Amino acid sequence: MQIDWIHFTPWLSLGGGLLLGLASALFVLLNGRILGVSGILGGLLTPTRGDMAWRIAFLLGLLAAPVSFALMVPAGWLSAPRIEANVMTVVIAGLLVGFGTRLGSGCTSGHGVCGLSRLSMRSLVATGGFMAAGFATVFVVRHLIH
Repeated sequence: MQIDWIHFTPWLSLGGGLLLGLASALFVLLNGRILGVSGILGGLLTPTRGDMAWRIAFLLGLLAAPVSFALMVPAGWLSAPRIEANVMTVVIAGLLVGFGTRLGSGCTSGHGVCGLSRLSMRSLVATGGFMAAGFATVFVVRHLIH
């Protein structure tokens, strides 16, 4: 295994993780809700009266954050991630992730960040499943397909 030292960003990753943890804690403390993106998005598909505005604002914030960041930092300060897959592979992967979040009753942000911090056994099993699937996918793609 070889680490891509040019794109290795431990300090940015740590900062992002701390911000995600802080946002998750504030969200549950202030709103009494779990910060799980698939649950927030799923709530838009089955609308409840008085429950739409915050969900839309949250998702718009997810879209606006990288645009705002790009406008604030100098050009070239952070490089865009490189996706080495064709469009069909990305679409299929996205559909599988969506199916998995529905099957697992939540996503990595809901189970991995919020569920584990609440010591949820269900979230521990789900996060272990997410990680195992990720490891298996990387192994298959890097060692069996190529």
